[in-house]
Amino acid sequence: MSGRSQALVLGVGNLLWADEGFGVRCVEAFDQHFAVGDDITVADGGTQGLYLVDLLRDHNPVVIFDAVDFGDAPGTLRLVRDDDIPAFVGAHKMSLHQAGLQDVIACAKLLGGCASDMLLIGVQPVELEDYGGSLRDEIKACIPAALDRAAEYLAERGYTVTPRSAPAASDVITPGLDLASYETGRPSDHAACRHGDERVLLRSAKA
Repeated sequence: MSGRSQALVLGVGNLLWADEGFGVRCVEAFDQHFAVGDDITVADGGTQGLYLVDLLRDHNPVVIFDAVDFGDAPGTLRLVRDDDIPAFVGAHKMSLHQAGLQDVIACAKLLGGCASDMLLIGVQPVELEDYGGSLRDEIKACIPAALDRAAEYLAERGYTVTPRSAPAASDVITPGLDLASYETGRPSDHAACRHGDERVLLRSAKA
């Protein structure tokens, strides 16, 4: 590793709830389309919450990809910097992982070592209530621009981010959960209820 600070490219979110998986799909795509030096860590943070505290303490700068309810039109990409990040991810929480991200930043600061240079690359989701679903087309279309913003941000700070001549396999995603496998392996609507156990839903409707 070089003498510079270790940078972090982090994706957070839940792959199982449609556009909630934006952050994780971004780090998957980043790993596929860019080669980086050993002074950059690319990581799938998933929904690990407080387990991510050490990542924010040990790396600087930090790029975070996430789906965030900004109140914007669906599919809108927005960049948020540094101390503004907790306010955005905590104001309109879409899921437990966002409360976790806000807490992660707060805990890292309390421990005296949170990254001082952070960029949140967020997208306004189209659909969340689709268990087992994948990203909607409008959100997939935002990934290239999100990757470009991350690469530019790191390059401005002196880190080498090199576009690959052809996409490579990503090793940041658990095998079998890569985008292609996830989408082709999805059960039909008939085989897997998307919104809960049908027996419970029917009972609730009768009540």
